[in-house]
Amino acid sequence: MYYEVFSMWLILIYIRMAKIFIASIFSFLYVLNVTAQRVDSLVIYKSKRLLLVYSKNKIIKRYKVALGSHPKGKKHFEGDGKTPEGKYYINNKNPYSSYHLNLGISYPNQQDRLYAQNHKKPAGGAIKIHGLPNKFSYLGKLQRLYDWTQGCIALSNSEIEELYKIIPVGTIIYIYP
Repeated sequence: MYYEVFSMWLILIYIRMAKIFIASIFSFLYVLNVTAQRVDSLVIYKSKRLLLVYSKNKIIKRYKVALGSHPKGKKHFEGDGKTPEGKYYINNKNPYSSYHLNLGISYPNQQDRLYAQNHKKPAGGAIKIHGLPNKFSYLGKLQRLYDWTQGCIALSNSEIEELYKIIPVGTIIYIYP
């Protein structure tokens, strides 16, 4: 009796280990395939909370995102809680951010600065695609439940790690309403 229970227990452990091993291989192959493709552009649809990654005019990855705390409308001024809209570039990568990794967005551009100057207000800056604040990594994908950034685009930590690996500085990013 004990031998049968022990044997069954060992079989279940082996099956679980095999499933984990196979899932790891598929995950590795997926990441290898995605990283082998050169990313041409990123497209964000704010109203859908969606970030699309393009290579050779084909979508290779999709992410759900959280945005600035007041996401409707274009960012005009520092502190307005809005996420920018328009054509920008990834202008830097920071592995030592107070948020888990970040990809810098070239906001403000010349039009953004001119608009803010005409209204005698600062345009702001430091708009990023980033993960969770370093002390809140346990939230994972729950962070998408509401828009909480100051104008940035937020992903889970595992998602920003994946994106960070495949996005070179200079990548075009289009942000639509």
